[in-house]
Order: sequence, then C-alpha cells, then structure tokens
Amino acid sequence: MGETLNIALVGLGTVGAGVIRLVEENAALIARRAGKPIRICGITARDRAKDRGVDLSRYEWVDDMGEFATRADIDVVVELIGGADGPALTLAKECLSGGKAFVTANKAMVAHHGLDLAQRAETAGLAFKYEAAVAGGIPVIKGLREGAAANRLSRVYGILNGTCNFILSAMEKTGQDFAEVLAEAQARGFAEADPSFDIDGVDAAHKLSILAALAFGTQLDFDGIERSGIRKILSADIAQAAALGYRIRLIGMAELDGSNGDAQLFQRVHPYLVPMNHPLAHVEGSTNAVVAEGNFSGRLLFQGAGAGDGPTASAVVADLIDIARGEIGPAFSMPVRELDKVARAETGHRTGKCYLRFEVADRPGVLAEITAAMRDAGVSIESLIQKGRSPDGSVLVAMVTHEGPESAVAATLSALKGSPSLHADPLVVHILGD
Repeated sequence: MGETLNIALVGLGTVGAGVIRLVEENAALIARRAGKPIRICGITARDRAKDRGVDLSRYEWVDDMGEFATRADIDVVVELIGGADGPALTLAKECLSGGKAFVTANKAMVAHHGLDLAQRAETAGLAFKYEAAVAGGIPVIKGLREGAAANRLSRVYGILNGTCNFILSAMEKTGQDFAEVLAEAQARGFAEADPSFDIDGVDAAHKLSILAALAFGTQLDFDGIERSGIRKILSADIAQAAALGYRIRLIGMAELDGSNGDAQLFQRVHPYLVPMNHPLAHVEGSTNAVVAEGNFSGRLLFQGAGAGDGPTASAVVADLIDIARGEIGPAFSMPVRELDKVARAETGHRTGKCYLRFEVADRPGVLAEITAAMRDAGVSIESLIQKGRSPDGSVLVAMVTHEGPESAVAATLSALKGSPSLHADPLVVHILGD
C-alpha cells in the first residue's frame, strides 16, 4: 500500500451509494483516523444508468468487476452485490488470490464460505473483513473479535433481523395480525416483496452462524442451526405474552453445551418470550441487538441500527480504516486451523419453560385430551388461558409450562399429531431464561 488506500466498489445499491457519500463527506476525518486518505479508484454495478443519488462521474466505471482482482492500483475490493455463491464468491476468491484485501457486507457468503475465504486470506497475508455483514452499523464483530477477546464466552444471542422485529413491534402496538402488518411493511419498503428470507429466519441464521464462530472459536456450521420464523405468530399470542409479562421476539441464540461431556454447539433461531426486565424486550422497530456473556466481562449488550445505507456504510468504512492502519488479523479471531470442529448439540435434553398455543375444536373433552398428553409426557402446566370462540369456530388455548426438558414438549406434540381436535399445528415459543 502506498500513501493512500485505493479501493474498488462492486455494487452500488443503497449501501454502495452510502459508502461513497461517507468517504466523500468525512474524507478529512477518515484520513486522520486511518493514517492515510481512502480513495475510490473504480466502481461497477449492473445498471450504469441508474440514478443513485450520488455523483459517479468522478469515478472510473469498469464493466467487468473481475478486473479489480488484478489491477495494480487497487488495494482493497469492497463487495456489496450479495448472494452466497455466484459472482460474489468468484470475485472474493479472485481478489484474495490476486493480492487484494477484501471487504464484504455479504452475510450469506460469509456463513457458507467464510472459512475457505479466511484461509485464503491468511495464506496470502491479506485482510478479509465483514463487519457490515452482521447487525448493520453495530460494531459487534469488532466487539467480539477484539473487545471481548480475553473472555471465555458462554452464550451469544440477540435480535438479528430488523424486518421481523419491526413486524412484531407493530403487532404489539396495533393489535393487527401478522399478515396485515407484513403487507403494510412491504408497502412502506421495510420488507421485501418475497419476505421469506427474513420472516423464516434465514437471514438471522446466517448472522448467528458467524457470531457463534467468533464467540466460541468454532468452525462455521450454518446447517446446524435449528430454525423457525414468525409466520405463525398471532395477535392473540402477542396479547397473551404481554399479559404474562413478556414480549415476543425472534431470537438467534448460540452457546457451547457441555452437559453431555464434550462441548457441543447449540444454535437456534426461534421466536422467544422475552421477560419485560430483559433489555431485549425493549428493542423495538428495525433495531438490532446482540448480547454476549463473558466469564470476566459479564453481560455485554450491542444495540443499534441493523440495516440502512448509513449504518451499513459506516461498518464498511470502519473495516477500510482498519486495513489502512495495517490491522489484518484472522477473520474469525484465531487462525482457521485453530477453529474447533464441534458436534451439534441435541436439543431434547435442554430444559426451560415454554409457551404452547393450540387452536382447537369447541367441544367437550378437548382440553382434557391436551392435558392428558402433557401429563403422559411429563409436562407440567404453570398457567393456562382459554379464549372464546373465533369466527371459524375454533377456540384458542394457551399455556405456559413449568421448567422441564424440551423432549417432553416434543413428546406431547407427537402424541397430539393428527388429532381431529386440533384445527392447526400447535405453536411452541421458548421462554428466554437468565
């Protein structure tokens, strides 16, 4: 690197345009903090004619993004096009092979191919950075990789998807059901036309797999994440949770489970009932928040904007400043060869309380059928609420269990499967413990 850090931008959506605005507006401050100016030497995107709200005329446009991997005047390539595979992954490999540091906001690519890319970067002595891939502008990657580096982390969890949190928060405030709030979020641009990536927990799972690898020094295991989204949450569930002193949040949680002797990795993305006295219960709208628990630091909370052009661009440029300073370091806190390959934890032996909701036929004996199945499986009921008949003739029965093994709840649902008394699949929402 010379007296400037020369970068190329691949992808000029909202984040790419935000990077340009940030580098231009804060140029002097960035240069002082980085120790040298950051200069954009080349840009590219799919549509050259699109109006992005920034002046692109001063930057060289390149039609083939692969050129950036070999150009002598480029130090760092910033990838903002997305996608786990395809052009983004090809570009990453070509850049690291061609001697270019690589910065990305692509959580899917990092979750699926991060170890390979990190190994390539280590072999070449290059930086591979991805602060913007998790929780937007919140410096949680840096916080875990550097700030909490001396700690043994036992658990990392949080609200990792702003779209889901926006929907759940709106359901709380308006009393509307999921489908109504989702339609409104799509109309206002807070949710995609096809929202499945967000509402089915895929986006949160990508981020969780990255956080788990950083927190525990383990290899990435996206496929090992137990995943469920928020499609089944009703306004009635939101109301029942509030009455019981909880709020429903989609939580990504990972921890090292040593209860069976050897350490095993537990990873889950699932709706949780969060107690009102927990900080995550008060995270509203599209905000993200991550909690990490260290043996010396105690509980750490990282909270802020989880998406958007400004916050995400801020994370991208923070990575560039680190590279300008010569801060490379291993991508996952330690060299890839030191990352442990840990077996997946079985969830059945885990213990805790949970919320169960049944939509049942309005006839005598149905509640007795459910409670008999719970009794036979060894599930104890702490509280039970039965709501009146809905327009379709069903009755909502909701209950909170005493603490017990998750395997017992699974056995209850298995015993009830196919029962003509149930009008829909039961909903299970775990309750977040201390």
